[in-house]
Amino acid sequence: MSKLVFKQVTVKSSVDLSPSILRLTLQGDELKAFPTDCESGYIKLLFNEQGSTDISGIPEGQRPVMRTYTIRRFDADNGEIDVDFVKHITHDCHCGFAARWAMNVRIGDCISIAGPGLLGDMNADSDWYFMAADMTSLPALSVKISKLPSDAKGYAIIKVASEHDKQVLNAPTGMQVEWITENTALADAVRTYPWLDGQASVWCACEFDDMRGLRQYFRNERQVERDNIYISSYWKQGVTEDGHKVLKRRDAEEQIA
Repeated sequence: MSKLVFKQVTVKSSVDLSPSILRLTLQGDELKAFPTDCESGYIKLLFNEQGSTDISGIPEGQRPVMRTYTIRRFDADNGEIDVDFVKHITHDCHCGFAARWAMNVRIGDCISIAGPGLLGDMNADSDWYFMAADMTSLPALSVKISKLPSDAKGYAIIKVASEHDKQVLNAPTGMQVEWITENTALADAVRTYPWLDGQASVWCACEFDDMRGLRQYFRNERQVERDNIYISSYWKQGVTEDGHKVLKRRDAEEQIA
């Protein structure tokens, strides 16, 4: 097992973006060395087995508990990143480590992080674009849609808990942004939009079951080429991140078989 390299950052600010979404600004001089294109990439927040950010007592060779979050904004000059958290309450001692920490954090608190990991951009040579996300992947979609060509056209379908969780996106005027609420399956909503002519580029990130429904639609029914499609699950209902990783690995193996 390779040694985990981590950085310590400090909470600079905490802002409620909506009833369901909280944004923390994390600061640390080591962040100044992050790649300039790290926005929409991800970091790992590190905890011990009890959910504390004190990882000093973790035995040699044992990794901390890690939770993955998107870099929404990067400020290289000040060594800052913004990270958005979906606020939720869970009685499972492992599922809610990061959310509980974020909801109870104080300015000046510290946490160790690993990363960043980067995500590839959409194919800018496509004729049109189809994006789909839920609140966990909304930060990544927000960055990706802002980087599309100014004349881009297509759809961005976003699933949120309520009307109050909508955000203003920096999207090309040709991108139709639609918000749906939790009582609608993301794949079902996506199917209702007319399929446009030409080559489509697809970007989707959401809950595991929603991801599989979207993959069935885009890959099998619409036959979007693999090079023009990114579909990922960011979480699985009722499962820890570690359990979700196992499910993702099994699912990937089934797709290859």
